[in-house]
Amino acid sequence: MCIFILSLFSSASFAQDSTNKRINQLTDKRINGLTNKQINKRVKIIAATNIIGYSGAMVGLYSAWYKNYPQSNFHSFNDISEWQQIDKIGHAYSAYAESKASMELWRWTGIDRKKRIWIGGMSGAFYQTVIEVLDAYSAEWGWSWGDFGANILGSGMLVAQELAWDEQRIQFKFSFHRKSYSDPSLNQRSDKIFGKSTAERFLKDYNGQTYWLSVNLKSFFPKSRIPAWLNISIGTGAEGMFGANENIGKDDNGNVNFYRPDIKRYRQWYLAPDIDLTKIKTNKKGLKLAFTLLNIIKFPMPALEYSNGKFRFNAIAF
Repeated sequence: MCIFILSLFSSASFAQDSTNKRINQLTDKRINGLTNKQINKRVKIIAATNIIGYSGAMVGLYSAWYKNYPQSNFHSFNDISEWQQIDKIGHAYSAYAESKASMELWRWTGIDRKKRIWIGGMSGAFYQTVIEVLDAYSAEWGWSWGDFGANILGSGMLVAQELAWDEQRIQFKFSFHRKSYSDPSLNQRSDKIFGKSTAERFLKDYNGQTYWLSVNLKSFFPKSRIPAWLNISIGTGAEGMFGANENIGKDDNGNVNFYRPDIKRYRQWYLAPDIDLTKIKTNKKGLKLAFTLLNIIKFPMPALEYSNGKFRFNAIAF
């Protein structure tokens, strides 16, 4: 991972050196409002931030999660049918969100537009693929081509839009609500497989997650009177999942300790308005960056839901 980041740093530095030569070594020449010296300094800061931050996160993840499970040789497994594919959408979203954050950091450096898009934009896919490698050496999981493909799709969605439009007209967004059930056995099962804390549920409980594609209408119809901040979004989620493929649980000895095939597993689809925070005008750079990063979260709004062959209206969908 460090080698990858260093290669990005070297590429950015080389690009900047080439830029320096093209402007005849004039150190006071400004690119994107920054001098060459300022750009080089910022490149070093972001490169170091990536190396230290991500390496630390991976060490923490391995210590908290992977080291507690048995290890094996590199292997793969097919999990495409699990969790109604919500976990695959989650992989695409994670890669998109990480790529977006990384690209904004590289934008701050002032490097060339296309290099910023490719270096930052594909970071999410790389970060997620490192986790896939850890899975591949864990006896209870394995390398998932479905996850890998979703990672590429998420980052590719960001890169393609930046190259084509220099903006994200179609935002990938996320919302979550913690699930609680009147049946104690379902709450106990959720605690066991998804975790007890809200942070664990946020990451693992696919029953409470909804993923959205939020389209900015004004971007596609610039001459219309549609408010610049108004989006229309399509979301998807799933319910009734208390196991990867079926609602059956077993203990370490293979004995069934949870058996609820009566609970239906089903997909949900949503149609809802949304707000594009990046279209809110402000002269404060801090607020602009905050709006850009927060825009990966779906704004709570009314929504029309389709599930189990029926339509229903939700006053607030989140």
